[in-house]
Amino acid sequence: MDDERPDVLTIGRLAHRTGLPVRTLRFWSDEGAVPPVARSASGYRLYDAGSVARVELVRTLRELGLGLDEVCRVLSGRTSVAEVAEAHVAALDAQIRSLKVSRAVLSTVATRGSTAEETALMNRLARLSAAERKQVVDEFKDEVFGGLDVEPRVRDRLRAYSVDLPDDPTPGQVDAWIELAELVRDPGFRARLRTWMELNTPVPGQGRPPGASIWWARQVVQTVAAARERGVVPEGPEAVDMLSALFGDTDRAAVLRSLEAGIEAGAERYRLLVARVRGQDASPDATEELEWLARALRTADRA
Repeated sequence: MDDERPDVLTIGRLAHRTGLPVRTLRFWSDEGAVPPVARSASGYRLYDAGSVARVELVRTLRELGLGLDEVCRVLSGRTSVAEVAEAHVAALDAQIRSLKVSRAVLSTVATRGSTAEETALMNRLARLSAAERKQVVDEFKDEVFGGLDVEPRVRDRLRAYSVDLPDDPTPGQVDAWIELAELVRDPGFRARLRTWMELNTPVPGQGRPPGASIWWARQVVQTVAAARERGVVPEGPEAVDMLSALFGDTDRAAVLRSLEAGIEAGAERYRLLVARVRGQDASPDATEELEWLARALRTADRA
């Protein structure tokens, strides 16, 4: 019988040679990926040494994620392995990005102890398209920056302002975007930041507002940080001398109004989130230094 010849393999012997289940080989055979080279007199499928090599190739392609229809197209010569591989690389890249987003969302949920409703919202925010993310930021810009009577250079900078995730964001960037998107969609935050902007934005024909020297000025924060490290208290005489060195005869009441508005708005958190989404190195959170400075200014104002 043909199935007794040593150069011919039954499906059982093929399974033994390749280490695959008979049912898998039968399925591949039925789909045309590993067709039998002949049939025995009793109708059983027969294979040869070439079939063994073909099974190994099918197994390799399947392990790489190719569907059986794609495997058959490669084996029949209708397409090349390289062409299919290129398509799968693109698909895997998209899948990896999606998995990164999923991981970031789940990590944030675990950290926050979020409810099901909060989880659903975070997932939607994380998976917004680039156009949808731009719309969120544009609506925020219109409400916070729109209509400010500012110098042309400031207006140009505000118009060019953008925040978006890169094509291949890190989990940290996705996590920061979720928090930032929640923040900029909050009407209360928008109103508070608008108030802060109005107090700190230079207007045409006028000098820089008194409080604007604090925000985004690292030397002020560094001076306060150094004082705190020395154990200087905001209510003490050394703090008074430091305020004189920092602000001179500037209207300190105006400085304090600006400072309090920024603290209330959460401007430092907003700055840090924007930097994280953009993948930029940001200066450390200065909220504690700014709160120390506000206490010092209040104390000096009451003296």
